[in-house]
Amino acid sequence: MPHWMTQVTLLGVPLLEFGTALAAAVLAFVVMMTALRIVRTRLERLAALTATNADNAIAEVLAGTRGGLLALAALLIGANLIEWPPRWEARLQQAWFIVLALQLALWLNRLVGILLRRHLERHVLPTAAQGSAAATLTAWGVRTLLWTVVLLAVLANLGVNITAFVASLGVGGIAVALAAQTILGDLFASLSIAIDKPFEVGDFIVAGATAGSVENIGVKTTRIRSLGGEQIVISNTELLKQTISNYKRLATRRIVFGFGVTYETPPDEAARIPQLVQEIVAASDKLRFDRAHLKAFGQSSLDYEVVYYVNDADYTLYMNEQQRINLALLRAFEAHGIGFAYPTRTVHVVGPDDAADARGTGAPQRRPPLDGPARGRRPDA
Repeated sequence: MPHWMTQVTLLGVPLLEFGTALAAAVLAFVVMMTALRIVRTRLERLAALTATNADNAIAEVLAGTRGGLLALAALLIGANLIEWPPRWEARLQQAWFIVLALQLALWLNRLVGILLRRHLERHVLPTAAQGSAAATLTAWGVRTLLWTVVLLAVLANLGVNITAFVASLGVGGIAVALAAQTILGDLFASLSIAIDKPFEVGDFIVAGATAGSVENIGVKTTRIRSLGGEQIVISNTELLKQTISNYKRLATRRIVFGFGVTYETPPDEAARIPQLVQEIVAASDKLRFDRAHLKAFGQSSLDYEVVYYVNDADYTLYMNEQQRINLALLRAFEAHGIGFAYPTRTVHVVGPDDAADARGTGAPQRRPPLDGPARGRRPDA
């Protein structure tokens, strides 16, 4: 070993210690890179053999490791072998914190991207033109919060007083929130839709007077394709204020319908009608009969009420089955001589003679015919 390497110093440290630290740094960098490569390879092989997504996620997160940060970490490992003056020791500790904080932030940032991608794969239809903007906004907000926290932590570690800075951010945030209250309301409504999922792209919904299929859930508005063909654009805040019926998630459909028969229907035939209806409804395996009853005595009919369930959400299937039931009722009632009722009204006209007889004043008196012209007419008429 040359004598001058132990005698010459730099920053108060002999060159020999610098050489030893550099060699240790190179060795540490090679070891860390090799270990990272081995771990990633084994995780990728394990992911190919298992159905879980955890090992895939870990491998993808580790892929976000930066070689530059590993090199800095290796240099810090080597630097720890040197006896530094006290003030340089503190700087090394701060450098360790910055390197670890940045690498941890990069891993978390990559994890947010992975979770966002898997959310879109699970909840966005393959035919959708674009993904959920609300989910993208959520990821952007999480990433912004993550890097803000990392920045404040680094500044605090460097000795910067961040109290006034955080207070300024709070005041500025309040001012921005007041100035953009409507926009922020729609943004938070978009986040609520992304988290609570009252509907998703492709669902058929009814909200107030609006009915149609959801085409896009944006940051501020939701676009719905109505049954008439036009696109309806409604703000997320106004949409969530209404009661939303989501027919895409309809598993079974409860149907209630009624009909009336004439009062001339014999009681025995009237009692057989619920059984006839049950046989007609139960003839289809897509329907489940619930009940059929003589509900009430209407003004011009005997009113029946029928309840059954359709074991499918398809509206066309329901209409086809209802049509089959209606036609079968027509044929069955015709075969049993039962008539459907229609609105009728019987008018009883009571003349003066009938009114007198109804009051019990004796036999009606017939008025003698007039010899002259009819009353109320002119003689020459």
